[in-house]
Amino acid sequence: MKTLDETESITGAPACTVRRLKPADLGRVIEIDAKVVGRPRRGYFEHKLALNLLDSSVEVSLGAEVDGILVGFLLARVWYGEFGETEPVAVLDTLAVHPLFQGRGIGASLVEQLATNLRGLRVRTLRTEASWDAFELLSFFQTQGFRPAQRVCLDLDLEGAHKS
Repeated sequence: MKTLDETESITGAPACTVRRLKPADLGRVIEIDAKVVGRPRRGYFEHKLALNLLDSSVEVSLGAEVDGILVGFLLARVWYGEFGETEPVAVLDTLAVHPLFQGRGIGASLVEQLATNLRGLRVRTLRTEASWDAFELLSFFQTQGFRPAQRVCLDLDLEGAHKS
């Protein structure tokens, strides 16, 4: 089996296979994410992947392989009744593509397959969040058809907030 180091010379859009994530993917998921965000988040992914794989009937946690190697993944969940809404809503929690494969259609293939799976579940809305200064990620989401929502995401700094 090839390693990612042997695929560095790949140019263009490699053929990828999108499939359901499996528990055995945990190590690669952590490795890919660490390359993207700059630090490993083992505890986060152990928890998230376990939760996302509990419901075997909802295929919303996906991986993308090139030549049998996991090179990208996404984690999403379907919520029923979130924030008082009556329609089911999917939330894309995490999307990552190994840096050697970014810009080659891997992320788009993952989002496209997720959208297909969600339509089959009669889910009409997919939500996600991104940092306002993550320009490349925001551009990617825009090309995938995401638009600003009619909602405001609020944060409360619990260390700095004091009740008056």
